[in-house]
Amino acid sequence: MEHSVQEVTFHHEAGGSEFVKKIIKTTIILSVITIIELGMGLTMYAFPMAAGLKLFLKGVIVILSLLKAFYIVGVFMHLGDEIKNLIMTIVVPLMLFIWFIAAFLWDGNSWKVLRNTYNPHTVEVHTGGEKH
Repeated sequence: MEHSVQEVTFHHEAGGSEFVKKIIKTTIILSVITIIELGMGLTMYAFPMAAGLKLFLKGVIVILSLLKAFYIVGVFMHLGDEIKNLIMTIVVPLMLFIWFIAAFLWDGNSWKVLRNTYNPHTVEVHTGGEKH
């Protein structure tokens, strides 16, 4: 008795020149974005510039990094080929998670600022307590 096992696949990449062109296009796009990011980062540290311009360059680098991440997810994880509802079930929780992290960082920073500006003398004056 001979058993034959067949492989079950749900998605199969097209072979041939189409697949090679897609890989080359993806490599070029990701390489160009990476070179732009590295150029901006090196420029930021090689030349003196205002703090506002440095902050702007850092923001552009973050946006380019997110663009690369979405492109990688769309191409290599095949999310770009899926229906819109499936994409939204992944992207919306991700955006909420990013908002969640930003909210915690903002709140933590406000606590740090409050702690660093605390003056015990003002508490003594207002409460009438004595200093021990």
